[in-house]
Amino acid sequence: MNNPEHLYEKSQTVHNKRIDGPFRRFKWAIMAVTLTIYYVTPWLRWDRGPYAPDQAVLVDVANRRFYMFGIEIWPHEFYFVAGLLIMAGIGLFLVTSAVGRAWCGYACPQTVWTDVFQHVDRLFDGDRNARVRLDKAPWGPSKIARRGSKWAVYLLISFVTGGAWILYFADAPTLFREFFAGEAAPIAYGTVAILTATTFALGGFMREQVCIYMCPWPRIQTAMLDEGSLIVTYKDWRGERRGSLKKAEKAPDAFGDCIDCMQCVQVCPTGVDIREGQQIGCITCALCIDACDKVMADIGRPRGLIDYATLEDCEREAAGAPPVPVIKTLLRPRTLVYFGVWASIGLAMLFALGVRTHTDISVSPDRNPPFMLMRDGSVRNAYTLKLRNMESRPRKMEIALEGLPGAVFWTETTRREDAGRSYVVEVNADAIKTVRAYVLAPSETFGQNFAFTVTSLDEQRETDISETLFTAPGAP
Repeated sequence: MNNPEHLYEKSQTVHNKRIDGPFRRFKWAIMAVTLTIYYVTPWLRWDRGPYAPDQAVLVDVANRRFYMFGIEIWPHEFYFVAGLLIMAGIGLFLVTSAVGRAWCGYACPQTVWTDVFQHVDRLFDGDRNARVRLDKAPWGPSKIARRGSKWAVYLLISFVTGGAWILYFADAPTLFREFFAGEAAPIAYGTVAILTATTFALGGFMREQVCIYMCPWPRIQTAMLDEGSLIVTYKDWRGERRGSLKKAEKAPDAFGDCIDCMQCVQVCPTGVDIREGQQIGCITCALCIDACDKVMADIGRPRGLIDYATLEDCEREAAGAPPVPVIKTLLRPRTLVYFGVWASIGLAMLFALGVRTHTDISVSPDRNPPFMLMRDGSVRNAYTLKLRNMESRPRKMEIALEGLPGAVFWTETTRREDAGRSYVVEVNADAIKTVRAYVLAPSETFGQNFAFTVTSLDEQRETDISETLFTAPGAP
């Protein structure tokens, strides 16, 4: 009986080698910055006065607010969040067009936490060769102890990661205390459990498999690259034909600069051989550049056999032309258009934030019945007014009628005898006040548009207006 044909190769564990160099140090810096932002941000305080939370960044789901330092976003201002998401998407397009998959290589959460877990591997199991030997070794007390200790650290990192996430949705010190006292809401424990499990699995074990098979972004990014994009490139015209250093010394004209040392493969966190060309597994972390430059320095050959370069530049260099300056490569029409769109959206959002008022009114007329005829022939309509005070302090606001000659109004907390054209209410800090208003118009009034205005009675004197319809049986 013939052996069955295997259509898929079994996944090989990637044991990447430690390397030092400019790109590795840059990865260290990005990892430190991103992890610090993620873990520390919920603990930062921001004084908004006695009536608002003092957490610098808070997604207050219960009260439908989003706070980010001095900015407060209300539900009706969700377009600001949409604008930030659009900016993030265009920013990714810009980065990809300019320097390839730099997001994947440096700032993607999967990359950052995979990097953390790989350093934990080195701490417990040693560098690449030691880890390979340990993987092949039979299970025994020593291997079980190493694996158990390492996985315990994995679990601790994963738990801290999941725990930090929920702190963005409630007051961090309070939730932290309630969580460990067993007094937090069940959703908090469920969220931490799910995020702990996914971080443990994706960062600790699946790693590069997530980038290659699960994540859709590499396929989208690939479609945005062209011959003018800076990517990590092996310059085959310079490196081929490959051969060992001894062979190259005996016949220097027969071999290129690549001595087939495999260092570029061994340092790659996804196990890619960059010499085979661009692949979906390459996350453009550039660690292979550090490894290759070190080897070139050791054997006395110029750096840059593997380097950031465009395909167009490689063709020119292969023909003997000098390299094009990086700044000229970046400042091309495609990247400038992306940057222009990205900056325009950002400036528009800043302008909208700068000119927005902190006073708002919305009006909803009653539909059933649309109007009531009074005994004296006058017509009454009922409305629900919502006054929004977006300041972190109580404010007095004046509601007034605009238009609708001869009409007066009163509220459910006042008497009809006290009806007039304006009325003052107090709205709590950072709150919405609902006011039930009754508008009374003379008998000769016909259906027409008019407006309610609200004006804050403080030094800012902010005004907002909301048009609505007065319904009456008469016609113009």
